[in-house]
Amino acid sequence: MQFLFLILLLLPTLLFSNLLQKSIDAAPPYATLKLQEGIYKGNIYINKPLTIEGVGKHVVLEGDAKGSVVVIRSSHVILKHLYIVNSGMKMQQIDAAISMKQVQNCEISYCNISHVLYGIDMDRVNSSVISHNYITTKKNDLPLRANALKLYYAHHNIIEANTIENVKDVTLNYSNYNLFKDNKFIGNRFATHLSLSHNNKLIGNTYKYNSVAMMFMGAKNTQVIGNKILSSNGAAGIGVMIGNVANFIFKNNRVSFNAQALYIQGQEKEKGMKRYIIGNEISFNGEALHFHASIKDNTITNNKIFSNINDVVKDAGKNFEASNVVEYNYWDRYGGFDKNSDGIGDTSFKVYQYADQLWHYNHKVKFFYASPVMTLLNFLSHLAPFIEPNLIMEDARPLMNYK
Repeated sequence: MQFLFLILLLLPTLLFSNLLQKSIDAAPPYATLKLQEGIYKGNIYINKPLTIEGVGKHVVLEGDAKGSVVVIRSSHVILKHLYIVNSGMKMQQIDAAISMKQVQNCEISYCNISHVLYGIDMDRVNSSVISHNYITTKKNDLPLRANALKLYYAHHNIIEANTIENVKDVTLNYSNYNLFKDNKFIGNRFATHLSLSHNNKLIGNTYKYNSVAMMFMGAKNTQVIGNKILSSNGAAGIGVMIGNVANFIFKNNRVSFNAQALYIQGQEKEKGMKRYIIGNEISFNGEALHFHASIKDNTITNNKIFSNINDVVKDAGKNFEASNVVEYNYWDRYGGFDKNSDGIGDTSFKVYQYADQLWHYNHKVKFFYASPVMTLLNFLSHLAPFIEPNLIMEDARPLMNYK
C-alpha cells in the first residue's frame, strides 16, 4: 500500500539493533517509517522510495564507525528530524553521514549531522532538497576533516536554510543550476568552493569566521546576491576569491572585516566583460579589491567602498585597462568637489600605486607597513613623485555621498 505508515517504538536496549533495516526491507515503496525517540543502528541501506521521519526529540541513527551511516540508492527518499552520527573515517571511501548516488527528487531536512567524516555526499544527485539541517564533522585536525556537502555532477538541487559549522569545505564540481539560499557557514575552511560548475545561484547566505567564504574557479553564469560575508579568519582571510569566471554577477552583498574582501584573478587573454560587481558594501577590510594579473573586463558600479586600509591592490600583471567600466561608486577617500550638486564628483577618482605599496610585489616588505619610513616614502612620493606612479583604478563618476 502506498504511503503506508509504520511506527517503530523505542526499545530500552539495542538488542534488536537490526530492526530498522528489517523494517526498511519489509516496507513497500513510498512507505513512511515514523521513529519514536531512541537510538537506532545505522549503516542502513535504502533502495526504494521511502520516508524515514523522527517523531521524538532525539531520534538517533548511529553508525558503527565503518562506512556511511545512511546509504541512499533510490530516488524519492526523504529523511526528516533525525540525528545522524558516527560514520567511518576512510577518506578514500567517502565515509559519510549520508551517501547519495545516482538519485533524484530526494529530501534531507531538519536533521542534525555530527561526529562524521563527510556530511552528505551527493554523487550525481539531481532535483533534490537539502534544507534546515545542522551539519558539522569530527573535530580532527583540518587536513583530516572532510566536506559537509560534496556535490559531484549534481544538478538542479536546492540547498536552503542549513547551518554548516567547523568543517573543511563545501564543494561543487561539475555541478550546475544549484541554488544555495539562506544558509549559514561558520568557522569552515572553504565555505563554498565552486569548480567548473555553471549557472549556480548563492542568495541570502551568511558567512562568518571562514578562511575563505566563497571560491569560484572556472565558473560561468554565477549569481551571488544579497549575501553577508564577514570576518574571514587569519591574516590572509579572504571573503571572495574569483578566478577564471564568465558572466559572474556579484550584487547587493556586504563584505566586511576580512583581510581581503574580493581577490580577483584576471586572465591576460580574456575577451568580453567577465565580472559584474554592483551595489555592494565593501567596508572595514584590509583590502577591498585585490587584483592578481590583469585589471580588465570588470564592471564595478554603485558600490559603497569605505573604511578599508587599501581600496585597490594589484600584485602582478598590467595596470588598469580600458575594458573596465568603473563608475558611480562611493569611495570615502575621494577628495573632489561637486559644484553642480548632482551627487557626482566633478573629477574622476584615481587610485595610484605609490611607494607604500611596494609590499604588493614583495610581501616581506609588508613587515614595515605603516612604519615611519614607509609613511615618509609615501608622503614624498605623493608630494614630488620621483617615479611615475601606476594608475590601477579610475572611477569616472564617483558618488559624493554614502546612501
